[in-house]
Amino acid sequence: MTVQSIEQIGANQSFGGQQLRFKHQSAVLNCEMTFSVYLPPQAQHGSVPVLYWLSGLTCNDENFVQKAGAQQHAAKYGIAIVCPDTSPRGEGVVDDPEGAYDMGLGAGFYVNATQAPWAEHYQMYSYVSEELPALIAAELPIDSQRASISGHSMGGHGALTIALKNPYRFKSVSAFAPICSPLNCPWGDKVLSHYLGDDRGSWKQYDTVELVKEAKQHLPVLVDQGAADNFLAGQLKTELLVKAGQVADYPMQIRMQPDYDHSYFFIATFIAEHIAFHARALA
Repeated sequence: MTVQSIEQIGANQSFGGQQLRFKHQSAVLNCEMTFSVYLPPQAQHGSVPVLYWLSGLTCNDENFVQKAGAQQHAAKYGIAIVCPDTSPRGEGVVDDPEGAYDMGLGAGFYVNATQAPWAEHYQMYSYVSEELPALIAAELPIDSQRASISGHSMGGHGALTIALKNPYRFKSVSAFAPICSPLNCPWGDKVLSHYLGDDRGSWKQYDTVELVKEAKQHLPVLVDQGAADNFLAGQLKTELLVKAGQVADYPMQIRMQPDYDHSYFFIATFIAEHIAFHARALA
């Protein structure tokens, strides 16, 4: 795979480090992409470990950067944070024909689409797991051998599935309010039927509950779920992940947080604990 050069399009000083934004032409997604990177102050003196953050439906690479308050904690532990966009973008990239928020632009679901017209651009699994890390390793002071991954909602689904499918490439994985089982929720029924086709067997490779059942290696896992999340019962299915972990004897820390919802107020409350969790694994 040819590594495309990146162009810096934004920079802000933050907690002694730099919050940066880049664009590049993605060979995998066949479009121009943007992504954000926080480099902690320690990166001035050498390569630092990295935490990938995958955002949820309707988000882009800047939501987490602006709302989570993660930079101060990343600076404390000397960890870079890489935030990709949530889908391919631009002229010619197909969107939901009805303009719905839960498919198409902003809703890549971190899968490799196999069905027309989605397959031409919607290869987010390969982008996040292969192309973007290669770019990062080539262009920035980041130690790609020390990597962890986290995310929220659709991005929590992405983080968990990518880590479970690539356990030797990540030291730890965490998630806020992840979509635990696309096989068993309306979001998954809609999106995966379009991106992957009607063979539900092909969906299992992108279903955290199914991947836990088959996992041969156990990564450190932390999941926080708000008990007042209005998507919990219908879309997120946290109880299925709890059960799968118990049946498979896969130790996971899954915490129900009373009164918290699906918002970035929830994420900002617990992000320090998640970064500390990853820092222990990346040490």
